[in-house]
Amino acid sequence: MSSLLGMLPSVLMIVAPILIAALGGMISERSGVVNIALEGLMGIGAFAAATTHVLLESSMRGSVWLALLVASAAGMAFSLIHAYASVSLKADQTVSGTGINLLSMGGTVFLCQIIFRQERTEPYKLGMMPGLGGIYPTAYIALAVLLATWYVLYKRPFGLRLRACGEHPAAAASAGIDVKRMRYVAVLASGASAGLAGGRVSPGRSGSQTSRAATWPAGSSSGRLASSAAPGGTCTWRAEPPMPMAMSRRISGERGRVATTIIGSKVPSASSGPGRAACG
Repeated sequence: MSSLLGMLPSVLMIVAPILIAALGGMISERSGVVNIALEGLMGIGAFAAATTHVLLESSMRGSVWLALLVASAAGMAFSLIHAYASVSLKADQTVSGTGINLLSMGGTVFLCQIIFRQERTEPYKLGMMPGLGGIYPTAYIALAVLLATWYVLYKRPFGLRLRACGEHPAAAASAGIDVKRMRYVAVLASGASAGLAGGRVSPGRSGSQTSRAATWPAGSSSGRLASSAAPGGTCTWRAEPPMPMAMSRRISGERGRVATTIIGSKVPSASSGPGRAACG
């Protein structure tokens, strides 16, 4: 039992970014827009958070938290591309999401070349430190996002309208709901969540980061895991509800933690020394 409790902080560290991004993907799919760009948006968030933290760490206390806000804003801004292509232009949603993933992989390295004259950011001294019980604060953020998503989607009129846009868009439009606007809001919310998730991956470990900061040492991509967690069926309106999704991500976190233990690799730690992250 004690060994299982000892694994809890590492499990929550792995689960938190996946859960946050998956919740954003679920919101988008509930509105009727498939967002497979979660991995790319997480990469954008990781780059934005790492860059902000590197530039402000020496001159500002609490730069990690500002980095998370910048990461969320960056993810939201890039998700606007997907929203415009999918909602306004009615382009293929899979193609649009794939394009953002490719843009993230190349764009972050290109920006690192411009800002830092290399293919990654400069190493920062210290990332996010564990809080109460050795649990990272973003685990509590993930819990707050989970509860807020459940409340808004299932207890508020806004959530009913958003789900109606995914299930029966024609009926929603006939009831006076602006389907296009609701879908824009949902995609932007998914971008903000994915950016926040990517930002959590980056300052959660010390070192230099690029778009590949959203990849765990066992080789599993957090963005792909989040994308696979969002849909619950072949139809976009059958996206998995928040609470079962949280349980499935917890299981994935347990599996990932056990896998890293078996292969002998260490789970990324915020207190570890500067490292070097693989880049595009």
